[in-house]
Amino acid sequence: MKESKGRIPLLDVLRGFAIMGTLGTNIWMFAHLGNVDYLFTYAHNEWWASFDVLIRYIALFFVNGKLLGLLTILFGAGLALQYDKAQRLRTRWPGPYLLTALFLMLEGFLHYAFVMEYDILMSYALTAILVAWIVKGGARAIKISMWTAGIVHGLLMALLFLSSLSLYVNGDSLAADGALMTDAVYRSGTWLEQIQFRLANFLLFRREAILVLPLNIVLFLAGFRLMRAGAFHPDEKGRLIRRRMLRLGLGLGIPLNLLMFVPGGLFDFPLRYVFAPILSIGYIAVLARLSERFGRWAIWPMLGRVGKMALSCYILQNLLASVVFYGWGFGLGGALHSAGTVAAWLAICVILVVFAKIWLHVFKIGPMEAVRKSVVGLLDRKEKKRDSNSIST
Repeated sequence: MKESKGRIPLLDVLRGFAIMGTLGTNIWMFAHLGNVDYLFTYAHNEWWASFDVLIRYIALFFVNGKLLGLLTILFGAGLALQYDKAQRLRTRWPGPYLLTALFLMLEGFLHYAFVMEYDILMSYALTAILVAWIVKGGARAIKISMWTAGIVHGLLMALLFLSSLSLYVNGDSLAADGALMTDAVYRSGTWLEQIQFRLANFLLFRREAILVLPLNIVLFLAGFRLMRAGAFHPDEKGRLIRRRMLRLGLGLGIPLNLLMFVPGGLFDFPLRYVFAPILSIGYIAVLARLSERFGRWAIWPMLGRVGKMALSCYILQNLLASVVFYGWGFGLGGALHSAGTVAAWLAICVILVVFAKIWLHVFKIGPMEAVRKSVVGLLDRKEKKRDSNSIST
């Protein structure tokens, strides 16, 4: 991959991979009509129960939490690019970046209400606002914030793990049977009824977005530091950093994530919220090495185009999954086995690749990206004009 002017191709490839990988996680909730139990291992049989269950376990081993962690790191890398640009141009910070984050919050809310209750954009928007102010404080503020957020997150995960351990010792589990709330509305409810359902249960469905806020801060700042250290650049310095990331991410991440095969779901929370992001670091290094060694493969421009339209493709893939699985669409929710669910995921990924190629052949950026750029640009110009007027008077 050649580095184009103003862009780092590896970032686009990683974004495309992360976006389609998040669908690899979310597809299980779509396929089981909002039942989050299928993202964990505490319920619905052990991995050896059947080949169908084993397929789900294997798929979740590779994607659950890992691609979300990767996407979070990439958001931090993107923030670093915006920060460095502001430094070069000597413009105010956070300045327009705050407008971008606030608009992302609005996009996230609309996505939550109209498409999917487990939206990640709102959480990212809030994290971006916090981190934008943190990085303004310099290296010391970044270091203190990473340690503080890391300790808070670690304590939360330790508490959840000890709760799981207590239940595990007593022969119980955390199974919540998530289908009780969502099955009826997603199986037979209309689209408008589903919107009403999400709005009525806003606080309930936003719990995870708050729970992962300390982790998001750590990963945003990790992405920020990796970007500024040169980890995503195709030079020898970048390769050296990625070799270290490979040893850490795979050497530590794979053994830790294999704990998902321990019966009873004892490690479910550490797996998704601690161990998975470690493997995310390894994914960055692996994809970078493969794209360098096999740069002529067609998969890299495919992933890159999806990555350039990451927001548009994220929303589109969830819309397509809604059509496939919910009652107002094809109504396949609860009807497909694990192999069929994986096939639906791959089919939607193919649609994303084709859509991105056709769109970018005609336009420079994706539709959602264009809307955001126009709105944020307009608001920024109005703010600058207002500041200019206040100075002149």
